[in-house]
Amino acid sequence: MKGTILLAAGLALGFTSCGHKAERAESSSLSVAAVHVQTVESKKRVAMEEVVGTVRAKLRSVIEAKVSGKIDKLLVVPGQQVKTGELLAVVDAGEVRARYDQAVALRQQAEADLKRLALLFKQEILSQAEFDNAQAKARVAIAGMTEAETMLGYTKVTAPFAGVIARKHADVGDLATPGKPLLELEDSSALRLEADVPEAIVGRLTLRDKLPVRIAAVETELEGIVSEIAPAADPNSRTFLVKLDLPNTPGLRAGQFGRVAMPVGETSALRVPVSAVVQRGQMEIIFVVAGSKAQLRLVKTGKRLGDEVELVSGVSAGETIVVEHAAALMDGQPVEVR
Repeated sequence: MKGTILLAAGLALGFTSCGHKAERAESSSLSVAAVHVQTVESKKRVAMEEVVGTVRAKLRSVIEAKVSGKIDKLLVVPGQQVKTGELLAVVDAGEVRARYDQAVALRQQAEADLKRLALLFKQEILSQAEFDNAQAKARVAIAGMTEAETMLGYTKVTAPFAGVIARKHADVGDLATPGKPLLELEDSSALRLEADVPEAIVGRLTLRDKLPVRIAAVETELEGIVSEIAPAADPNSRTFLVKLDLPNTPGLRAGQFGRVAMPVGETSALRVPVSAVVQRGQMEIIFVVAGSKAQLRLVKTGKRLGDEVELVSGVSAGETIVVEHAAALMDGQPVEVR
């Protein structure tokens, strides 16, 4: 039994000795790699917080009839492009037409009476007061006809500006009344992001600030320019409505969901070039130069800022790291700094 134990111990010692020899052989067989290095530094940046918002048209209008009556024609559908002044709907307002006809008759009667009384006034048969009264009646009749003509024009609903029909709230045969929406019109050529911003953030914003905006349907990041900041908070949510003008971008449409990054303060973190971080499977590693050798370190990265990335853990400020061709290195490999 004692002999068996001594034999096992001897075999283990032999294997261990062989393992160390293999490691030394492997380490000594690695060639010296020429590397570019950089000292890890802590850098300051503006801390940002994302606020959600909705893309809306800068110019939009809820269109309604100015007179009451049955909708006789509805000439547009949602998604249709219309021009300024284009006819959208016609309201059948028989009462308005009757008032117009009455105004036309009253004007004609007043003008005929004025013409007849003018002859009598020239012949000095009619007094000045009576002639002035006839002139006043004629002016009242003309004004009444102008008013009736204007009301008759309101039976034709037209587009106040060029845009696209966003929604339809009525159909042919429905009763149109002042205050009841018929259509919604939006100018799709000028869009903006509207976001409800907490009071802790809104104080850091000023008009004309340029902020990064991300829209899910748009691949590239957009630049939003702050155009409006509500002077008072919503009493229910305690947030301020902020509007950011967006550039004209393909794929951008009203109603889309978006996020805008807004400044909340200043923070500092270790930052290194993106090229220094090597991805191996699920691991992120960096090679630190220590004693003329590359030492492998597992790291955790944070926010990416341009060509640099923040390091949350794994290295300390002041350490020297390999910043180019790090993926070709092995742990313990001799390096030559260039």
